[in-house]
Amino acid sequence: MNTNPTLTAEALAPQRQPDLSRRSKAILFYSAIMAGFAYLGSLHSGDGGYGLFSLLPAVLTLCVAIVTRRSLEAIFAGVIAGLMLQNPVEVVTGLGDLSMSVVMNETIAWIVLVCGMMGGLINILERGGSVVSFGEILARRIKTKRGTMLTTCALGILVFIDDYLNSLAVSASMKTLTDKYKISREKLAYLVDSTAAPVCILVPISTWAVYFAALLEENGATAAGDGMSLYIDAIPFMAYGWIALLVVFLVAGGVLGNLGAMKQAERRAQQGETIPPGVVMDGFDTSGIKRVSPIVGLINFLLPMAVLVGASVYYEIDLLLGALTASLFTMVLYYWQSLLSFGQLVDSMLDGFKVMLHPIAVVCAGFMLKDVNDQLGMTPYIIDALTPYLSRELLPALVFAVMAAVVFATGSSWGVFVVSLPIVIPMAQALDMSMPLTVGALLSASAFGSHACFFSDSTVLSAQGSGCTSMQHAWTQIPYAVLGAAITFVAFLILGFAFA
Repeated sequence: MNTNPTLTAEALAPQRQPDLSRRSKAILFYSAIMAGFAYLGSLHSGDGGYGLFSLLPAVLTLCVAIVTRRSLEAIFAGVIAGLMLQNPVEVVTGLGDLSMSVVMNETIAWIVLVCGMMGGLINILERGGSVVSFGEILARRIKTKRGTMLTTCALGILVFIDDYLNSLAVSASMKTLTDKYKISREKLAYLVDSTAAPVCILVPISTWAVYFAALLEENGATAAGDGMSLYIDAIPFMAYGWIALLVVFLVAGGVLGNLGAMKQAERRAQQGETIPPGVVMDGFDTSGIKRVSPIVGLINFLLPMAVLVGASVYYEIDLLLGALTASLFTMVLYYWQSLLSFGQLVDSMLDGFKVMLHPIAVVCAGFMLKDVNDQLGMTPYIIDALTPYLSRELLPALVFAVMAAVVFATGSSWGVFVVSLPIVIPMAQALDMSMPLTVGALLSASAFGSHACFFSDSTVLSAQGSGCTSMQHAWTQIPYAVLGAAITFVAFLILGFAFA
């Protein structure tokens, strides 16, 4: 064996030079882009919004995501570009202030705790053998690939209380079975994600319904106390939720085939590689799983899920309190059965938090990008540009299209409506448009953005739970989401003329 260090360095030099050259070109390229943003920022007079320039950070984010296939880096590129556009001299200060405001945001704190506790709970269920037992019992009764996919969709509908719960619990419980029938993790993520937000908007007993009902009251869409009634009236008009469900069941049933990048993912899975390349950690740690009888394992799986749902409903659809109650219940249940020691239970909870760190980071970065877009006035600019084309007939379709694009670009399916509702609701009232139809268009846009955006919370969590990256999931899912959005747009055109 040749151990000469000189020869080794010479052999490595040809490999290092192209790598350094690529890195240098990348640094120069991104530096030029940021310099361009700084120049555009210098053109801003300081009085009023940024107009067309407000769209550029979101466009850069999408372009970087497409080129690199990495979500976190793409979001930060958009954040830095937005700060450059505002004040290139104080980018570091602006980034620090933005980071502090996001970390101190109550919604972010809620998301961090919910995601972490859900990750810990699922890790306990994994290590206690409950998830394996649940999968074994399903495997005895489900004998086909089609049956596996349809069961995944059915479970997604049953877990309707919150898209976070859906994304993590269903994917964790179905991975073993989908691997058995050579279903790619990307398709599993699609099946799970398509029954997350699209289902949650259709059920009045969900975190989405509670949040938006209160938001509708605050913005004068209905009288105080009638927000939930208006929300329920709008459910038949939440076209994207219904159509996304139809599309996913057509896919699961084999009626609609693989589209776009999903073809490649499924071909790879048929060769036995269900887990896509580049996935460092496939979900949660399953080392040292306790073997229990399938029936006991099933009970140990269903009881915590029942407590989780029941406690969340009891605490007025608060998934954080539901997850806390379910975690305490599960720890006592498993300790009582000697499945895990107290130390192992605590370690499982902490390790579950660790698994969720990357998804949490992506969601937090998405909120930073949303704040930058708000500072640039992106949402009001888009709505103002739309206003001259508004009419009673076109209002629902245009509201859906524009708000779907905004939510897709920002990844904030809830936060963006705090800005947009005070503008959209008065428009609908001025045009005397059906308020349930308008709310249906808004919720459809929110569901599409949550479903399709590569850094939205449900997309990231569905990918994490299923065992693929958020970009792998988003890239394979986008053809189905766009198909659903196109049909939804046509549906709102028809409904607009029907209710005008």
